Amino acid sequence: MERSRAGEQHIAVFGESGSGKTVMLSSFYGATQESQYLQKSLFHVVPDDIGQGNRLHKNYLGMKNSAQPPETTRFAATSYSFKIKLKDGADTKRKQKKPSPLDAFRLVWHDYPGEWFEEDVKGSEAHRKVDTFRSLLGSDVALLLVDGQQLLDNSGEEEKYLRSLLTNFRNGLLSLKDDLLDDGKPLVVFPRIWVMALSKSDLLPNLDVFKFRDLLIEKACDDLDELRKVLAGLVEDNDALSVGEDFVLFSSAKFEADRIEVTRRVGLELILPLAAMLPIERYAQWAQAKQIHGKVIENLLVGTEALAAVLTDSEGTLPGPLGQLLNRFDPKQVKDAAKLASDAAKLAGDKLREINSEARAKQDNLKATLSGFRMDLETGEEEQILLRSRR
Repeated sequence: MERSRAGEQHIAVFGESGSGKTVMLSSFYGATQESQYLQKSLFHVVPDDIGQGNRLHKNYLGMKNSAQPPETTRFAATSYSFKIKLKDGADTKRKQKKPSPLDAFRLVWHDYPGEWFEEDVKGSEAHRKVDTFRSLLGSDVALLLVDGQQLLDNSGEEEKYLRSLLTNFRNGLLSLKDDLLDDGKPLVVFPRIWVMALSKSDLLPNLDVFKFRDLLIEKACDDLDELRKVLAGLVEDNDALSVGEDFVLFSSAKFEADRIEVTRRVGLELILPLAAMLPIERYAQWAQAKQIHGKVIENLLVGTEALAAVLTDSEGTLPGPLGQLLNRFDPKQVKDAAKLASDAAKLAGDKLREINSEARAKQDNLKATLSGFRMDLETGEEEQILLRSRR
């Protein structure tokens, strides 16, 4: 049976204009090109489009060397694809006894223009808005940015900004609904994990991830519930949906009057781990609770099975191409894949560190990288910049 030879995880980033999406992406990529990062990391982050990579790196260098933030973009809907290219290890220098279920890992970042949720657009721009949203439906994780500057500007009355943000986003989704649903049928393929992310968190140094969560619940609980209802109305198996249950803090750099400290970042090292590992954890929970069925469980598990197989030393069970999977549904294979995801999701603490240490010693850079991603999520929670749902 043909196996999946590449793991590809998609992440969609939503935020109003000025919320820091371009700065965040530029800082994320630019940091991976620094000599210190290249020396200690087990992988290289390589853009599929070299021109895109150079523009992001230029943005980063402009901040680092000239205190020049990236130019503001309007209505620019762009997807960025990065290959996570592993450094040579022992696994690449000898023929393995059994093939790995995964040869590569790729992150695809979808940047959705904030103006489309703030302004009414018509004609060709309206069609582009729908087409762009369709292109990111395959994302596993969506980040909804809450602008730290706006919270600071509305200190004491944060609900004004938060309600406006969530209302605009909710209404924007409602305006897309008829165009997204064919004959009113709910979507099988759709982002299932919606993380609330505080951008520019350096402006609010006393706000850890717990206080950020509490602020959202205190000031905008009803609006979050309404957003959840709208998203649930778009998808099949809407119990398998996490909206406003995960929280993370981001700061792309420390902005001062005459300089930008790009080394003073918060949370950006969690982007790859969130995209790669959070879906494995959540889908395993949903599968165990029998909250996902039929085509939905097939679609979710086929996207994460190869990553889980690496962590658990398994070859995996599902056929690679999604089309084959949907046309050849095998309940036993799906059950086995759900167990595989569950086994990977349970790895934590000392056991996870043991796996990572052994993989590094054996120069199994793929397994070391993925187990390291899981460890990064645990570290993020210990440092109170990440809070994962316990549901």
